[in-house]
Amino acid sequence: MPDELTVNGRPTLEHVDLELLDSYRFPDGAGFPESYRAFIRHAGWARLFGLWLIYPPVLPGFADGLQGRGENLTARFLSVYREGEEEEFEWMVEPDADWSRPVSLRVFGWSENGDALLWDTSSRTPDGEFAVWESRSLDSLHRLGGSLSEALPLIQARARGSFGARGHDVKPLPAVRL
Repeated sequence: MPDELTVNGRPTLEHVDLELLDSYRFPDGAGFPESYRAFIRHAGWARLFGLWLIYPPVLPGFADGLQGRGENLTARFLSVYREGEEEEFEWMVEPDADWSRPVSLRVFGWSENGDALLWDTSSRTPDGEFAVWESRSLDSLHRLGGSLSEALPLIQARARGSFGARGHDVKPLPAVRL
């Protein structure tokens, strides 16, 4: 599905680290899921469905990268969920998870509403994909699918419900230096 998304103009790729996109390895020894790599090559750094920012790996000296922003948001997510577990706020892991799930989730996308898209790095499938989860306002966990390709239609439907149909799926954003 990533290559079926309509892009409003040329994708912003000049600051995307395409070498890292292909060479990065998670602790399990495998790289980024193919659906994510296809999305980044097709869309670049962009706003998805008028709401979502999907962080690409970026070259040194650029903002909004998976290595910087994604890692900071993951640390924030994990901190919020650790506190929620200590306080026994069970709704934070509802409707689709339990307290064992957040520790393996990593942020790769963020909405302008404060929602997170996360990979479950403990759930790699035989074809190399990670399950995709959403944390709405860092206050609930929803499993969206076994890959970004499976999750995109659900993300799109929710965005259309909020903003209506648009003439494009992806709006390229400018590369910003630190």
